[in-house]
Amino acid sequence: MALGTATVAYELRFDAGRICLDLLATTHPEERFDSVEVLRAWITAAGLAPPGTQLAHADASWLLGFRELRGHVGELIRGRFGAEPRPSYAIALARVNETARVAPPAPRAVLIQDGSLVRELDAPPDCAQLLGAVARDVVELLTDPVARAGLRQCEGDNCPIVYVDSSRGRRRRWCSSEVCGNRERVARHRRRAALARA
Repeated sequence: MALGTATVAYELRFDAGRICLDLLATTHPEERFDSVEVLRAWITAAGLAPPGTQLAHADASWLLGFRELRGHVGELIRGRFGAEPRPSYAIALARVNETARVAPPAPRAVLIQDGSLVRELDAPPDCAQLLGAVARDVVELLTDPVARAGLRQCEGDNCPIVYVDSSRGRRRRWCSSEVCGNRERVARHRRRAALARA
C-alpha cells in the first residue's frame, strides 16, 4: 500500500480482544497508520469515539502520539513473553502510566428521534484523551491476572499479533481463524497432498 492512502475498513483488525492489542496489530503485515484518515477510522472503529464524532482536528502529531504509545504497549506486552524484561520495559511502563493519567473523553447518552439512546462525547476529543483511554486499557490488561493469563502470541507463520484468548478451554491458536488459521489449514492440506503424490 502506498504511503498516504486510506486503508479500507476491512484491513483494520479488531480481533485481539483489547483496544491496546488492536493498536499493536496496526503494524502487521505493514504499517496501517500511514495517514491521519486511517487513524481517524481506527479511532472510531475501535470504539474510542462514537461514529459521527468530529475528528477533523486530528493531525500528523496524532499519528506520532499513537505510534509512540504503540511502541510502549508493544514493549510491555511482548515483555510478558520474554525471559527477563529489558531496561526499556521500565521506561515503557512509566510512559504508559503517565499517559493513563489523562482522563478519557466524557461520554453522554443522547435521546434520538426513535426513542433510543446513543453515545456521544461532550466535545471533540483531543489526542491526549484518546491516548489516555488506550493506556488505561493496557494498565487494566496487565494488572488483571485472568486477562493477563489469556495473553497469547499467534502461532501463524511470521505473525506477531498478540491476543487475549477467551475461548472455551483456552485453545485458540491464531489471531484470526480466517487469516492465520486459514493459512495454516491450506498449508497443511498442501503438505498432505504433496505426500500423497510422492
